[in-house]
Amino acid sequence: MEVTRTQLLPGVHLTAVHTNKFKSCVLGLQFLLPLEEEKASLNALVPSVLRRGTQEHPDMESLSAALDRLYGGSLEPMVRKKGETQCVGFVGSFLDDAYTLEGEPLLEGAAALLGELVLRPYRENGGFLPEYVEGERCNLIDRIRAQVNEKRQYAQMRVVEEMCAGEPFGVDKLGSEASAASITGCALWERYRAILAKAPVELYYCGSAGEDRVRSAMSTALAELPRSGERGIPVRPVKHPAPSAPRVVEENLDVTQGKLAMGLRTDCDAWDEDYPALALANAIYGGTTTSKLFMNVRERLSLCYYASSGLMKYKDIMLVSSGVEFGKVEQAKEEIMAQLAACQAGKFSDEELEWARRSVVSTLMTTLDSQGRLEDYWLGQAAAGLDEPPEELARRVERVTREQAAAAAQKLKLDTIYFLKGKE
Repeated sequence: MEVTRTQLLPGVHLTAVHTNKFKSCVLGLQFLLPLEEEKASLNALVPSVLRRGTQEHPDMESLSAALDRLYGGSLEPMVRKKGETQCVGFVGSFLDDAYTLEGEPLLEGAAALLGELVLRPYRENGGFLPEYVEGERCNLIDRIRAQVNEKRQYAQMRVVEEMCAGEPFGVDKLGSEASAASITGCALWERYRAILAKAPVELYYCGSAGEDRVRSAMSTALAELPRSGERGIPVRPVKHPAPSAPRVVEENLDVTQGKLAMGLRTDCDAWDEDYPALALANAIYGGTTTSKLFMNVRERLSLCYYASSGLMKYKDIMLVSSGVEFGKVEQAKEEIMAQLAACQAGKFSDEELEWARRSVVSTLMTTLDSQGRLEDYWLGQAAAGLDEPPEELARRVERVTREQAAAAAQKLKLDTIYFLKGKE
């Protein structure tokens, strides 16, 4: 597996993973945009409206027919959040050229269709078709509203909103219901034109084709991309210290199980040399089924239905997530913090250390076995301006010492506690 990264145009980069490991190839195009409250919903809506039709294929039926001719490929709109960068665009999967019936090439046709979606949308009176805008605007509002239905994820989203209020990271990748509801066709068209002209573009390929052929296919597909304007580079998020006393937020909804989410500042992110130590500390603390949170808070003391921790790789944040009975929330908080103190004091066994290390390394290495995870990994690295492959990060985790893991844990400071409880 060989990874190459080239600049096709100023602000337009291609990451290509050359491998014969998979029977499919993956193509991606993402615009990288700063997370901004007033623009997040506009940005999120763009790829969904583009996917409704192009000048050559004006509706979803004709687009589906075009994909069928490419051996039943797919091209789906995507909206993701990498640190304080909003990534909007498309990811497609197609049969790799090595497996077509007559050896016919698919890469060029797939890349051309991707370019068509992005650059030649179906238009009416110089803008998007109003029917497409209204339909997808309603879908976006429904997606935003539906976030409350998954209470565990909702609690994590809310604790981030509270602890990062005033920071770009506090903005949801879909924006807000109010901003989505106010979108007009004219505003969306203007935003689309601005994105085309100014946003950095990240292209991705994973498959068996050679570097020169991939570069040529993508360059041809994007020949109509505007050349004017500066495509700004996303910046590294600013680190913020935790408050002297943690903020406490409670919310009442119709739930039968409490959701406790705790946000901690890590003073460390993917750009830092000691990030591998933090990744290992997180695994020891709550990132695996052999972690202290799982083995003690959930199993030994039965204080939670689940208890785990996770890192925001491109932001200095760790989230602790747990489901608790309403009457046990204070006990759960105390024990969650007690287990953190144990990690900070280096009170973990050699077995705990190595179980955690094996888990982190295994997770990184299995990224190489999944085209979807590879695409997502390299998008995050591109948005951060980093080029470390997962296997190199795994090697750095292998070298982390007990002392370094404890030192990374010692930087963790509780910022915000969010508790979702039932209606009284």
